[in-house]
Amino acid sequence: MPANPDSNPLPAAAAAPAQQSEFSFRVGKRLSEACPPSAGQIAANGGEFLGRTGTITTPHGEIQTPAFIAVGTKATVKSVLPESIAELGAQAVLSNAYHLYLQPGADILDEAGGLGAFMNWHGPTFTDSGGFQVMSLGSGFKKVIDMKSVDHSGPDDAVAPGKERLAHVDEEGVWFKSHLNGDRHRFSPEISMNVQHQIGADIMFAFDELTTLQNSRGYQEESLERTRRWAERCITEHFRLTNERAGKPYQALFGVIQGAQYEDLRRKACRDLGAMNFDGFGIGGALEKENLGTIVRWCNEELPENKPRHLLGISEPDDIFTAIENGADTFDCVSPTRVARNSAFYHPTGRYNLSGAKYKRDFGPLQEGCDCYACLNYSRAYIHHLFKAKEMVSATLISIHNERFVVKMVDDARLAIEAGNFFEFKAETLGQYYS
Repeated sequence: MPANPDSNPLPAAAAAPAQQSEFSFRVGKRLSEACPPSAGQIAANGGEFLGRTGTITTPHGEIQTPAFIAVGTKATVKSVLPESIAELGAQAVLSNAYHLYLQPGADILDEAGGLGAFMNWHGPTFTDSGGFQVMSLGSGFKKVIDMKSVDHSGPDDAVAPGKERLAHVDEEGVWFKSHLNGDRHRFSPEISMNVQHQIGADIMFAFDELTTLQNSRGYQEESLERTRRWAERCITEHFRLTNERAGKPYQALFGVIQGAQYEDLRRKACRDLGAMNFDGFGIGGALEKENLGTIVRWCNEELPENKPRHLLGISEPDDIFTAIENGADTFDCVSPTRVARNSAFYHPTGRYNLSGAKYKRDFGPLQEGCDCYACLNYSRAYIHHLFKAKEMVSATLISIHNERFVVKMVDDARLAIEAGNFFEFKAETLGQYYS
């Protein structure tokens, strides 16, 4: 069980607003009780299974967990109407605070009534903090979230050859140049909170510094402590703004757990942030794919059990199942729509590229038995033609299917926990997909 399920002291400067009660999380069935694992399964996992079902309650509706959250970076899931996202079963949408700050501007969304009203999405919404852009624009410029390797051979402040560092981190925050026009901007914990309050999502994330597996141990320690201090400042500003903007729906604030591949740093981050008055937590940073489950379990052994946990940037089937069984409640990733724009579609037996010539006369659906709009109405041959003809609707149709595939897979995993057959469902699903 987690080390501190109920401890929740406030930072000295923060007083919790009454509106905080508008957000809640209720644990449903625990995986270890509904689907008792064998001693061999526990040993193979490296520890107890912390998965569970649950219900997140927000001012704009409930999220039954585990759940996949569709990514709508710029207040739109790329190429897909919000109505279609609702029809395919997505319970919530996540947008990017950095991108919306630059365009159209957080004040525009505030004036429109918030993110959901602006994009005509009636369910719960999330925004991230901009921490990923700190890494991608500057402190790890041209480094990716590498899930495969650890390499400390280069300097922590490396910049790709021929490129300019676009972001600079200091104790107070980050200076960065807009990737749109080169204008100089400032993000800090306080500014991030102001931006996210104006955007108006139901769930937002504290401003953090994202590191990579390529950063040195020394830098990881320095960054982790900076993220802890920023977390305290985020809570203070969040509560101030909540009280100042009385009458607005309450926006939950999640702390972000960093620490890369280091167990002691991950556990320290969870203990530090778990003792703060966050409404939930995001597990972030670079995770070695082979150790993803272990790192998620480390975190969830420490985090308060009565708070939801969101795993940032995950959508591959094996990663999702590993995260679920180790206690992650929600996930997000751009992958379903990103690969769709390159004609890749998900199928129970793997991921396939629809641009192949063999699909030219294939008049079946993307997936037999799939209930999504694309599969019920269009053939592989037609969507293949659209892609070859460079018609934009090809991306729309494949994106609808891919989002439905991942959403349904996670929904079915939740039902499998409830039914007591999660491990059998996992084995069947992954056995087919990776066969």
